[in-house]
Amino acid sequence: MTLFEKIVLGEIPAYKIAETDNCLAFLDAFPLKEGHVLVIPKKPINYIFDLNDDMTISLHLFTKKVAQAMKEVIDCNRIGMAVIGLEVPHTHIHLVPLDQIDDINFSKPKIKLSDERMQEIAGSIQRVFTSLHS
Repeated sequence: MTLFEKIVLGEIPAYKIAETDNCLAFLDAFPLKEGHVLVIPKKPINYIFDLNDDMTISLHLFTKKVAQAMKEVIDCNRIGMAVIGLEVPHTHIHLVPLDQIDDINFSKPKIKLSDERMQEIAGSIQRVFTSLHS
């Protein structure tokens, strides 16, 4: 069972942003920047290009909505998207607030935020997501 499956099942806590029947968004525990979010399908499919067409569409539309909420909350030029797929064997999309291209450089050291700050960021994005998409 992957780390992300355990998050979906509630066995591991996460700073959740938004959730549907098929998808989940939560803050990355090892962010590149404040507000770095991971978006996953709840079904544990390892490789993004193995998702069926309906799940691909669902995941990307959900990701777009999460990015829109992030952009309302986080002061940045735009939200960048990356799919690496090597860290955890479960499809996931990184959404990273960007001011410059180097902000999405995964070889950079990760930042450490307090639990209180992570809760604040997650709550802010979650509130905007809910207001935009309910």
